[in-house]
Amino acid sequence: MRRNRVHGRLPVVLVLPAVIGLAFLLVPLAGLLIKTPWASLSTSLSAEVGEALRLSLICASLATVLCLFLGIPLAWLLARSGLPGRGFLRALVTVPLVLPPVVGGVALLLVLGRRGLIGEHLDAWFGISLPFTTAGVVVAEAFVAMPFLVISVEGALRAADPRYEEAAATLGASRWLTFRRVTLPSVLPGVVAGAVLCWARALGEFGATITFAGNFPGETTTMPLAVYLALETDPDAAIVLSIVLLLVSVGVLAGLRDRWISGPT
Repeated sequence: MRRNRVHGRLPVVLVLPAVIGLAFLLVPLAGLLIKTPWASLSTSLSAEVGEALRLSLICASLATVLCLFLGIPLAWLLARSGLPGRGFLRALVTVPLVLPPVVGGVALLLVLGRRGLIGEHLDAWFGISLPFTTAGVVVAEAFVAMPFLVISVEGALRAADPRYEEAAATLGASRWLTFRRVTLPSVLPGVVAGAVLCWARALGEFGATITFAGNFPGETTTMPLAVYLALETDPDAAIVLSIVLLLVSVGVLAGLRDRWISGPT
């Protein structure tokens, strides 16, 4: 049932700060659009810019796949298992959301670097070195983006009706079969929403990437890093890359708005 709206004159004490806040968020974006060199847009897209675009899309997609593979089971563990200390684990999972990305990159170096806790053994036993490689970009992006997926999927699991899973269990289905045939389809919208947000976050990652993977053109230079470099040498290219990232962000929000983000009107 639709709630009754409160009619009457809007208080200035609320409207004025709201308008200023809206302008604070939108004016910089409008300035970016105004300053975009639309006439020379095609010439600003150099080979280096195209390479950064390609690398960003590939790495963000691979990071999202990694997050799906690890994050969905983790979300299920937090939402469905009777594991003690789940609240503490949930808090740990959300730490990358508030942790400065540069700190996350340093943490990855200390663990997965050639002299790190795990990276030392990976290098000695298997010859695998993740820092300053394309694989390192994927790992850094997945580290900062996975909480978005886990939170989204866990929320969907908590909201799902458990009676369907109980019915499947009474019919003799194993927990794995129930998860594949009942649980996962029922939370698919949450999985898709989390995956899209995860992909968008990975696409815009900068701090952890430059700290853990470095900035090597064609190998680790993603779009955010290319924007940072282009500001010093080719501002038009930096604006073009920023526009691309802005369009991706707007596209993500537009795609999720009606089904997963917007609340009751």
